[in-house]
Amino acid sequence: MNKKIPMRTCVVTRESLPKKELIRIVRDKDGNVVIDESGKLNGRGAYLKKDIDVIKKCQKSKILERTLNVSIPESIYEELINMLK
Repeated sequence: MNKKIPMRTCVVTRESLPKKELIRIVRDKDGNVVIDESGKLNGRGAYLKKDIDVIKKCQKSKILERTLNVSIPESIYEELINMLK
């Protein structure tokens, strides 16, 4: 029997992709934003495709800020881009 692959939707591209191909960004109850590499942190999560162009588009359009209702520090975007290089 095939194991079901968890699918998630990228907030930028609206593509439904396997969870492994996405990066989860989490806002915890205190309003801190962190990159959730384990995919298990508590809080409001949003998924981004592992693609530098998607990260840059997200940064320009502020989609992530609207999704998580919090301002996202530049350092988060820089960290995301560095992770993908």
